[in-house]
Amino acid sequence: MYQFLVSFTVQPDHRDDFVRVARKTGVDSLANEPGSVRFEVIADEENPDVFYLNEVYADVEAFNTHAQGPYFGAFFAEASTYAEGPVWLMKGNLVDDKAAV
Repeated sequence: MYQFLVSFTVQPDHRDDFVRVARKTGVDSLANEPGSVRFEVIADEENPDVFYLNEVYADVEAFNTHAQGPYFGAFFAEASTYAEGPVWLMKGNLVDDKAAV
């Protein structure tokens, strides 16, 4: 599983807009993009202008397909007008039970 966590800093008067467009992106991606596993929108507990997207894909190829798709493009077309980011906080592959220790 390929996973990542990114943050966005959103203009205060557009917080609801960001949550709406991010959640729509998640719903559409999970419903229509094979390999999309999880898409979570998380509000920072200390700064109301910071949001995180925690996303999981079957593999990096599934993420690349998402990144080239219409939902990703629509999200950035809107969110980039009022949000700064993404700031990559973590990205990588899940280490599972089959990995050598």
